[in-house]
Amino acid sequence: MQNLRIILAVVLVAMMACNSSTKQKKEEKTLADKNIPKVVTADIEAGIKANIAKKVEEGGGYFNMTTESEDLRLQLVRVHTEYLSNLGPRRHFACVDLADVSGDVYDVDFFLEGDPGSMVVTETTLHKLNGKPFYTWKQRKDKTWYRMPVQNASSDLLGVIEGEDKFEFHYEVTLPEMKESAKMWIPVPQSDRFQTVELLNIEAPVKHQLLEEQQYGNSIFYIELSPEHSGKKLELVYDVVRQEKKPYEEDSEPTKYLNASLLMPIGDRFEILADSIIGDKRKEGAIMQARALYDYIIDNMRYMKAGIYGTGDAVYACDALTGNCTEFHSLFISLARSAGIPSRFAVGASIPSDRDEGGIDGYHCWAEFYAEGKWWPVDISEANKYTALATYYFGRHPANRIEFSRGRDLQIEPGPSSGPINFLAYPVMEIGKNPAFPKTFFSFHRKAEQETSENL
Repeated sequence: MQNLRIILAVVLVAMMACNSSTKQKKEEKTLADKNIPKVVTADIEAGIKANIAKKVEEGGGYFNMTTESEDLRLQLVRVHTEYLSNLGPRRHFACVDLADVSGDVYDVDFFLEGDPGSMVVTETTLHKLNGKPFYTWKQRKDKTWYRMPVQNASSDLLGVIEGEDKFEFHYEVTLPEMKESAKMWIPVPQSDRFQTVELLNIEAPVKHQLLEEQQYGNSIFYIELSPEHSGKKLELVYDVVRQEKKPYEEDSEPTKYLNASLLMPIGDRFEILADSIIGDKRKEGAIMQARALYDYIIDNMRYMKAGIYGTGDAVYACDALTGNCTEFHSLFISLARSAGIPSRFAVGASIPSDRDEGGIDGYHCWAEFYAEGKWWPVDISEANKYTALATYYFGRHPANRIEFSRGRDLQIEPGPSSGPINFLAYPVMEIGKNPAFPKTFFSFHRKAEQETSENL
């Protein structure tokens, strides 16, 4: 009996020691967690820029990378601030555009470790070349991410949500320093048969007006500002239900969409080029002709945010055969109108399909052409990135997008002193009579089914 008591005592002491050790380890872990500095996206941006700057200095003025076929000499174009992420304690992610001396632009993914001010890159991979991805990202149930080759990716990983999408959209503007009075114009998305838009909230430093643009039916948020408003923020929040867009009929007369715009001329070189592209398809109807123009641009243009891009100048697009979505669709519209096919321009934002919240990589634009009594949606720059979806994007716009405004050369009163607005996606701002470019950030939150049902 005495021996049994001794054994029980030893076991009890051991258990107490074990529990004490476990408790101590938990306390040590909690203390360690408390010592991990809080990381914000500005820290990650500073960290990746510092790492790139160091490599550029070591590389004789270039960020050097080697692929299977060539050595790249790269220079920083921009950091995708909307994708900067804190993955966990001292683990971070950054996505950066780097331009090669050849003119090619690479989207490069970086993984980093460390605290603010002392981050180091642990992994570097080439994600895209001139907008075309080598792989996509897919999220596991545990919220971690892994790479998937493009050929194995589903439509949602290539940017497409079919049917319907529901999300909250945030349009945020940070006002620049102003030393005199200023004016600003911002697009206000409108409801139509493909999108239902409800303005949930406006935060603005001053009272605003809603202006109506007559030719295309756009609604525009207008404010007048003073130097005291420098650095303040303006935000518009929308609830959006968007339908996938397919060919559709419309009562309005399409012939007005045969006219030239300031940066989308018609005739002359565009008519000659359109005729050479269409060739014998002139006998086969407008749909086949439009498809020939669509395929020509996919095959001959490169999606590249370098040089002069983003103005939607069809002449530049025709000469350089590079640009972003504005150049792709401006060239298409000039060619189509020169071939007698009514075509039109719209701009908004594409909502990521592979995640349910976060930042958005700027605006996106698209086009439509008229044939066989219907308007046919096209998205040529996306078809250029994902050639597997070229058939889909000829006659479809996915549900995961929001349209801000339509048309080019927008005229409103009061309007900018510079004249008609080329197109309206980011704010148009004038300080005095000089153009200004406020920092603009888009973000979204996709609504789950339970959120939607709770609101009914």
